[in-house]
Amino acid sequence: MSTTAAPLVRGYEVVIGLETHAQLSTNAKIFSGASTAFGAAPNTQACAVDLALPGTLPVLNRAAVDRAIRLGLAVGAKIAPLSIFARKNYFYPDLPKGYQISQYEIPVVQGGSVSFLLGEQPRTVRLTRAHLEEDAGKSLHEDYHGEDGRPCSGIDLNRAGTPLLEIVTEPDMRSAAEAVEYAKALHALVMWLGICDGNMQEGSFRCDANVSVRRPGAPFGTRREIKNLNSFRFMQQAIDFEVNWQIDQIEDGLAIEQATVLFNPDTGETRAMRSKEDAHDYRYFPDPDLPPLVIAPDWVERVRAELPELPAAMAARFQRDDGLPAYDAAMVTQSLDFARYYETARDACGAPKLVANWLMGELSRRLNTEGRLIEHSPVAPGTLAALIRRIGDGTISNNAARQVFDALWSGEGQEVDALIEAKGLKQMNDTGALEKIVDEVVVANPKSVEEYRAGKDKAFNALVGQVMKASRGKANPGQVNELLKKRLG
Repeated sequence: MSTTAAPLVRGYEVVIGLETHAQLSTNAKIFSGASTAFGAAPNTQACAVDLALPGTLPVLNRAAVDRAIRLGLAVGAKIAPLSIFARKNYFYPDLPKGYQISQYEIPVVQGGSVSFLLGEQPRTVRLTRAHLEEDAGKSLHEDYHGEDGRPCSGIDLNRAGTPLLEIVTEPDMRSAAEAVEYAKALHALVMWLGICDGNMQEGSFRCDANVSVRRPGAPFGTRREIKNLNSFRFMQQAIDFEVNWQIDQIEDGLAIEQATVLFNPDTGETRAMRSKEDAHDYRYFPDPDLPPLVIAPDWVERVRAELPELPAAMAARFQRDDGLPAYDAAMVTQSLDFARYYETARDACGAPKLVANWLMGELSRRLNTEGRLIEHSPVAPGTLAALIRRIGDGTISNNAARQVFDALWSGEGQEVDALIEAKGLKQMNDTGALEKIVDEVVVANPKSVEEYRAGKDKAFNALVGQVMKASRGKANPGQVNELLKKRLG
């Protein structure tokens, strides 16, 4: 939880908890052998078990349990030695059985926490639980037509039975920005662990936000649940709108009624879909077709042995061994691919701080602008390392390095030295030649010299600028500073 005072919105404290559905990266569904591949024609990946045909029985997919254990270990949770599957009863066209197989009283993962940075401030959100369940099918409404060409609704049961891990937090978040950063941290973690591909457009990672407001120190207010938020930008917009809507209601003397709401990205508004159900409305009871799930200690230890180095441990190693500040270490471990890029470039040039600066700065800016992942960067880690080596040995200035980086990114070439030569970007490091330019600048700018000697630092910067201009930007800035200070006494 946050250790600093929660920001207030119009005098109200915001209280947020998230429920995240992460689709597990198994090849088969959680209770059948049907494929989970995305993009198949409707109803071509729904077998007899998924369709709930008479006489069929569910059989638990062990790989789904492995992935649940992996998350539990990563977040420091308790792995239940015995957990139970339950039937969650409700009726909807895309739910063939009339119930969803889920977990209720005894989930497989209990407790734990996720830590992240909000700006540069550390935050920790407690987890209540993470439980296994099956997904429902999908109702098709928009632009869907029947065989006669008339608009209608259809049902695609390909997703029915797809394995999900529902990860539920405590109501620890106090702003939309904090909720988004938590969701990003969890998204990065499930991908780091290899338990979910994280594809939000395909529905592999989607969040429900429980939002309420209260006066500071008052009991929790009535919450409304925003369903199926499948982008971080939409999450921010939806929570911000919902918070202000609830405050408006309270200020107008109206009560907040518990409800499930949907976010419309076209209007930026939330609207009530139905009154919010409580657990008793679903008539949970243990599924008689599935025995209790028993997870022996040796199963947990096998999964533990297969875990990759976790982000927090890797960040601590980068601080300890590479001397990175905590913020830099957190940034370069934001994803496994980002961390691997950093390590490859660092090992190739031996300048960890400079590599981190370029990853957090120019490289991230370009990736974000073009919507690329780091694994699709046009500039390979070895190439960036070669560029950083040329900065370090004084061959080029930082400004020239950015020009080379632009050329690398746009595909003008992948040889750093060749680009430096072709563009004439080598720094002037000849002390004798630089001294001559410095002398000429000092003689030509007596007013700036007088102001500098009177204690005006800006005058010194002006003289440096004149030297750089006279050298057509090729002078080594460090040498220029030293020579000017020596010349001016």
